[in-house]
Amino acid sequence: MAHPYWPLFDLELTTPDLHLRPMREADLVSVAGIMPADLELDPAATRYAVDDEQVSRGIVPCQHYWKAFGTWHPQAWRLNFTVFAGDEMIGVQELEGNDFPTLRTVDSSSWLVSGVRGRGYGKQMRSAVLALAFGPLEARDAITSAWHDNHASLGVSRALGYRDNGLSLHRRDDGVDVMTHLRLTRNDWLTGAARQDTHISGFDQCRALFGL
Repeated sequence: MAHPYWPLFDLELTTPDLHLRPMREADLVSVAGIMPADLELDPAATRYAVDDEQVSRGIVPCQHYWKAFGTWHPQAWRLNFTVFAGDEMIGVQELEGNDFPTLRTVDSSSWLVSGVRGRGYGKQMRSAVLALAFGPLEARDAITSAWHDNHASLGVSRALGYRDNGLSLHRRDDGVDVMTHLRLTRNDWLTGAARQDTHISGFDQCRALFGL
């Protein structure tokens, strides 16, 4: 049934093996419960004096969800998709746009549960949101970043046609580390051979939310 006020809940992306839909409040307990232990949380996230570390970490995606939809604006938005393989929730894929109507640039981040890594799902879920970005959203560029030693994330990006776009230093818990930045142009995406089939449904009703 179509949502009468927030059409994003009816947006769906489907790849050969995966189904992506915008995260809903009812998903939060499941999302927090499957977050992998090696997922590095946003260092700017508020942390609380909670004895149970899993509960403490699980608060972060809840607040992230409420902030993303509560502050949504065509100029600045963050869209988190829950990712399913069959009926099993296996991860989260985010797509973000800042000053999007002008810059037409998207950023992305994602995570998968440890048990399904190495099956090509990371590439499929990123490909799905890139199909949305360079398709109906009419983006010009996609950017992404990963720590220099996050070979899985960097491998997915380069396999999809991203090119190196510089390095920067950032604070980490254990000191300072190097962040690798990458960029994918619209032309490289449209002419590349790495795209995978993605079916997009429910977008037309969402156009105004993206300033289109």
